[in-house]
Amino acid sequence: MTDATVQVPAPGKLEFNNDYTPAEAVRVIRNSKGLPVGVRPKMVWTWKKALLWAVIAIVCACGWTLLAVSRGERISAIWFLVVALSSYAIAYRFYAYYIQIKIMRTDDANATPAERVHDGANFERTDRRVLFGQHFAGISGAGPLVGPILAAQMGYLPSTLWIILGVIFAGAVQDMLVLWISAKRRGRSLGQMATDEMGKFGGMILSIFLVVMTAIAMAFLALVAIKAMAASPWAVFSIGMTIPIALAMGCYQRFLRPGRVIETTLLGFVLLVLDIVAGGWIASVPAVAAVFTLDAKELVIALVIYSFAAAALPHWLLVTPRDYLSTLMKIGTLVLLVVGIIIANPSVKVPGLTELASQSTGPTFSGSLFPFLFITIACGALSGFHGAVSSGLTPKAVEKENQIRMIGYGSMLVESFTAVIALIAAITISQGVYFSTNMSAAQITAVSGVSVTATSTPAEQAEAAVKAVSSMKVSDIEGNQMQVTWDSVDENGAAKTYEGAEALEKAASDIGEKTIVSRTGGATTFAMGMANFLKSYLGGHDSMAFWYHFAIMFEALFILTTVDNGTRVARYQIGEMLGNVRKLKKFADPTWKPGNIITTLIATALWGGLLWMGVSDANGGINAMVPIFGISNQLLAAACFVIVTVCVAKLGYKKYLWIPVVPLAWDIAVTFTADFQKIFGPLSYFATASKYQAQIASGELSGEALANAQAALSNAYLDGVLSVFFLVMMSIFVVVGIVTVVRTFASGKFGPETTSEEPFVESQWFAPSSLMATSLEKKVQREYSVKLHELTQNERAAA
Repeated sequence: MTDATVQVPAPGKLEFNNDYTPAEAVRVIRNSKGLPVGVRPKMVWTWKKALLWAVIAIVCACGWTLLAVSRGERISAIWFLVVALSSYAIAYRFYAYYIQIKIMRTDDANATPAERVHDGANFERTDRRVLFGQHFAGISGAGPLVGPILAAQMGYLPSTLWIILGVIFAGAVQDMLVLWISAKRRGRSLGQMATDEMGKFGGMILSIFLVVMTAIAMAFLALVAIKAMAASPWAVFSIGMTIPIALAMGCYQRFLRPGRVIETTLLGFVLLVLDIVAGGWIASVPAVAAVFTLDAKELVIALVIYSFAAAALPHWLLVTPRDYLSTLMKIGTLVLLVVGIIIANPSVKVPGLTELASQSTGPTFSGSLFPFLFITIACGALSGFHGAVSSGLTPKAVEKENQIRMIGYGSMLVESFTAVIALIAAITISQGVYFSTNMSAAQITAVSGVSVTATSTPAEQAEAAVKAVSSMKVSDIEGNQMQVTWDSVDENGAAKTYEGAEALEKAASDIGEKTIVSRTGGATTFAMGMANFLKSYLGGHDSMAFWYHFAIMFEALFILTTVDNGTRVARYQIGEMLGNVRKLKKFADPTWKPGNIITTLIATALWGGLLWMGVSDANGGINAMVPIFGISNQLLAAACFVIVTVCVAKLGYKKYLWIPVVPLAWDIAVTFTADFQKIFGPLSYFATASKYQAQIASGELSGEALANAQAALSNAYLDGVLSVFFLVMMSIFVVVGIVTVVRTFASGKFGPETTSEEPFVESQWFAPSSLMATSLEKKVQREYSVKLHELTQNERAAA
């Protein structure tokens, strides 16, 4: 531990009155010097708190009942907010606390990796509020925005159940427990922890899987962002300016006003608002807009350079403040959306279960409800990529062990809530508009019988989409055949509901676009819903185009912050994997700067190369890997639960093994079934390859059609081979995990000494555990500041 660790006082007044109550005094944790370094967690009950939680539980039960039993009538979208927030509150207060007490057994007397190493670059104590934002920014990519929208084709009920219950019992549990075991192991990554706990064979399997999966994930996410930013000077300028704003915040917090988080937050907020306003001005001036109008390939180069810098520079300088800045915008926008939903009070237009729930031929994704709905929603409920962020990245910055529940479990609840908002956006617009937007041109052509191509006019696309929707046997929430409608205003500003092709044309006009037909992927649907909510109280109907494009930038920013952290995670993974080779052992040291540069270059080259292929060839590259992204991501979640299960078993906590084992069993059932169906049977990639092979062999294709078919054939084989690779790798890893647990129980030896946990090191630092410091934590903070000042003065006098 460096001397700087004990000589930097925490912010607070140097005044303290020993006014602890007896119950409070018992909870204060002190080190051997008498410094208060923590507060023991305890659930303190009063009759007011008991009454409050009883009311929350009753409201939650009523909300779930309403969503489950409502049939044939429109319900308010506000109930989704009520159900989500009340469920999250109960889960965080009771279930997450139960896990913290029974399994994690956090101890603030023990120094975290950030305090032990404290190198000012990779290991840096970060204020819990900033780190919460950074962690949330790191885990929240495109998944919670687009996954629930695509899944809405089957109705709102299965999506709502999985988004909320899945995060409570699986996603948030994974994030929190992986963060905990990594913080106990000097912030090591998943691959290194697997090597330490399960042997080199298991570690190598997971490390290879992680590197491949992370490269695919980063390229996929970056491609989505580039599609939103390409040819958009407003988005390019606004997102690009967050870099110098972040640098200013980092230096302000580090050098000018250390510990002044509120001041730094206000500075960032003001600059961000000015940035967004300036972006609109930039886009309105043609001469200036041309400077910030970049094509896809130019954006790839810019993004790779930026990501390399973000991963190689000290964490406090760019990544932490930029992610915190991004989180300000994300959480601020979520608050605005919640207010908009409450004010607009939109009604749900999609039934709890649609006819597509019993079919496997839905237009937004193919496959049955089980397992593919759970794969499609992905990050909104459970994501293996989160485990990569929760290990090797966030653990290097967490101040105290008791903050892990708030950062790991809490931030995942916020991401799940983002998914709920996205679902509301999809189910409160006309089903006809929803399917017209999310059906591909090929699907519209097949269903309607009217050819839709890139040269079709917006009117022709709208007519074909309406015909396709009319041909689909899907009912609305009232049991009638769904229709294409759009609520807007006429030329006099009076409310009017448009129907058919006119509705699609009016919807496009309202958001400032030429057409909304076949804008697949969910991003457009989310932006349309978001614009509808915000215009209800911020600008009225005329502001829809502004809010739509604001939403597009919001989605791009959501994704790019994940790319930042993903690159850094990949760098740690590559370094630790190379470090397992005897002659390259130095790469495993994250403080070795040459190794950091080399591994960052490798990481950015991997996903940057895939991304370049994706923007260069619309039929190949990363686009071919999109279908397997969801499955590989969920397979990685299974690997995370395997590691957690092994660590819990080695500690001897047999009674609580069900906590990681139950979601592990469910995840294996879902992902292995989905992967198996993508390898064998009518939904498999190889079946798709056979279809294209037959078309090519027939000799009926030529020109562009032949080139597209050949690309699709190669893509299908690539997807198939990768699916087999992922399934085999994870099957072996699960078996290795089971063998490790069985051997652990057979040996009868349990405890931290049987694991790779770092030995206890006495903490010299205090920081509150809650997002908002409790009254007891404020008292301890004051005592800590006073006593640390006294100790420092005494040491100087003695010297």
